[in-house]
Amino acid sequence: MLQEFPSAARNLERWFVEDVIPLEPMLLRFLNRNWRNRDEVPDLIQEVYVRVYEAAAREQPWAVKPFLFAIARNLMIDRLRQMNVVSIEAVADFDKLNVIDDMPSPESQTSAREELRRLNKAVDALPARCRQIVIWRKMEGMSQREVASRLGVTEEVVESQLAKAMRLLANSIHGQREQVVASAKRYFALRRHRDP
Repeated sequence: MLQEFPSAARNLERWFVEDVIPLEPMLLRFLNRNWRNRDEVPDLIQEVYVRVYEAAAREQPWAVKPFLFAIARNLMIDRLRQMNVVSIEAVADFDKLNVIDDMPSPESQTSAREELRRLNKAVDALPARCRQIVIWRKMEGMSQREVASRLGVTEEVVESQLAKAMRLLANSIHGQREQVVASAKRYFALRRHRDP
């Protein structure tokens, strides 16, 4: 799938190099502390990286460290299951692991996805020039000067169009949120009325 979208593959690779690889010393300490056979640790790291990369290709996590350590923990559990030898001591150690799980709850993930859908819908509804400026500036990280050069306009025009786009996005998202809240209130009012 990533071969179809080379920029997505480059973004994933950049994310992996910038956000995951710097955590390797912590991951190494974690695995050395929690895996008895030190000779297997390099293989474990490689397998963790493969799992992280494959999972992030489907959906990039918000919190990298807990995601990485959850995958490492699950991999160790999988390996223990494969060996069919799970000592009480090994299982007990997992409860003591000092890895904070700041992964959002399923409800938070669903809410975040819904917010992202609303934002995408709002961006799609922007006037063409505003939409292009938002994409280049906010999503692709281009400088104001680069955007102005590409469009053949001044930086002041880019700044003005971006401010306009941000106002439109805020109004659109706020309006969508009000509609959802109003619908929810109507639903619960009808439900209370029906259910004595």
